[in-house]
Amino acid sequence: MDEIKYVGLRVSPELHQKLVYIAKYDDRTINSLAMHLFNKCIRDFEKEHGPITAEDLNA
Repeated sequence: MDEIKYVGLRVSPELHQKLVYIAKYDDRTINSLAMHLFNKCIRDFEKEHGPITAEDLNA
């Protein structure tokens, strides 16, 4: 089983409030919203630059 990594982020109170608002609007937790946004970022990056391979990750 893959190990789950913890990512702590520091955000301003205003940004936090806005993220809470968006998460509630989408019926998500802040964590699931962050995962959704991270995955979208990766999809967008790979669409523009090509897939990130295991070789890239081990470089």
